Amino acid sequence: MIIRSLGVAVPLAGTLVVGGAAALPAHAAPGQSLAKVPAGDLAGDLDAILKDGRLKGAKVGVVVRDARSGRVLYDRDGGVAVMPASNNKLPTSAAAFGILGAGYRFRTTVSAKGGNLYLKGTGDTTMRAADYDRLAAAVAGKGIREVEGDLVADDTWFDADRVPDGWNPGDLQYAYAGQTSALTVSPNADFDAGSIDVTVAATRPGRRVKVGLRPATGVVRIDNRATTGPAGSPSTLAVNRRNGSNTITITGRHPAGAPEASVLRTVAGPTLYAADVFRRALKAHGVRVAGATERGRTPAGAETIATRTSMPLSRLAKPFMKLSNNVMAETLVKAIGRKVRGEGTWAAGLPAVTAYAGRLGVDTSRITMTDGSGLARSNRTTAWQLSTLLANAREQTWFPAWYASLPVAGKSGPLVGGTLARRMAGTAAEGNVHAKTGTLTGVTALSGYVRDPGGRTLVFSVVFNGYAGSAPKDIEDEIAVRLATGGGAGSALRRTAPSVDGGGLEPTWRRSR
Repeated sequence: MIIRSLGVAVPLAGTLVVGGAAALPAHAAPGQSLAKVPAGDLAGDLDAILKDGRLKGAKVGVVVRDARSGRVLYDRDGGVAVMPASNNKLPTSAAAFGILGAGYRFRTTVSAKGGNLYLKGTGDTTMRAADYDRLAAAVAGKGIREVEGDLVADDTWFDADRVPDGWNPGDLQYAYAGQTSALTVSPNADFDAGSIDVTVAATRPGRRVKVGLRPATGVVRIDNRATTGPAGSPSTLAVNRRNGSNTITITGRHPAGAPEASVLRTVAGPTLYAADVFRRALKAHGVRVAGATERGRTPAGAETIATRTSMPLSRLAKPFMKLSNNVMAETLVKAIGRKVRGEGTWAAGLPAVTAYAGRLGVDTSRITMTDGSGLARSNRTTAWQLSTLLANAREQTWFPAWYASLPVAGKSGPLVGGTLARRMAGTAAEGNVHAKTGTLTGVTALSGYVRDPGGRTLVFSVVFNGYAGSAPKDIEDEIAVRLATGGGAGSALRRTAPSVDGGGLEPTWRRSR
């Protein structure tokens, strides 16, 4: 007899049930197919692709499954523990949908009591200066012209830990490693929360460059040491923020006549940064705050004046997953912790994410999550576990929105192709492969879904660690193209163009360097 649960057909005997969801049979270890099926030349083709010399000595985990039945069609060291990089966002996002719900929204509230004005956040990474301006306009619309006390920034929905364990201190000034807070502001439509856009414009040769901040804030100080170089000379600008400081130092030269340069840098203490942006908006709308701006807690009985809710998770998932947004990942982990244990902490959220992965059939003894984003190099998983999660996610009610959040091969647009926009174009994988990328120095991954020529959906996970040279994303692409073509003549083993997204970072992160 066969039972079907979460889209995985497994023998009734020996079935292991975890958290109410059917997992893989207890006897089916990595490297063992659930049912022996003819693989044609798939194994030979993938073996040939994986003979690439750049993978010599590397950890190579590759698993391909039939999505409907869960049958394993190919397994190359799928049980080997590897760093997943941003493939860590697969369990994080699945848990967010499963625990918080596709309709989950973050809320930012302005309230008043005892002469103070309170700005309270719950982790909305989509709050921009214009949103704080609308909140300020709502305050003014209530007839408020003066706040006799303080502007209190309430970020207590989460704890005060800003950076997960295991993040490299050398990354912390870059937008992909922004600090997590329940109250924050994003400088752009990509929602790089907790960062600021530093603009540098040339003036006249020999004179200081002109520096601006978007959004405007007094929390960040500029130390401008850069000058304008001769027209046509190379730009040697360097924009740096030392950890623990909110002084951004600009050095080097920017040539006369060159376009304005724009660089994202994180802000230490995103709570007071957001509050300062809001306070400036209040002033612009004629509301004067007499007291200081400080962190604190909204008291019971405070009168709500204005509220802003974010887009639902079903929409937020697109910029999160397609752009591989690390701050969103960590924010969702803390939101999960708040939901399940009443604590907006990584200590509460990460075990809940892991437990939810277990409900999707993942062997939680084989994974280690030290953050939600995958930026920490201490995360561990296997290609087998990633493919298990992908296969079983298909039977969840939230799957359509989750699937829509994955990058799409060869499709332009940040909220369509995302980190795969410039890969596999012109192949059978274009518009077909929906998958999550992952990149760190010495780590690359691609895990997701592809349809073969017969219309069958395949689940695949490819994770490489410790290869030679830059990220061999063209090998990942070749595997995906082979799955999409089914070994068709002229394209099955045709080498795709080396990826322009190689290197040590996700392509959407590198703009912040």
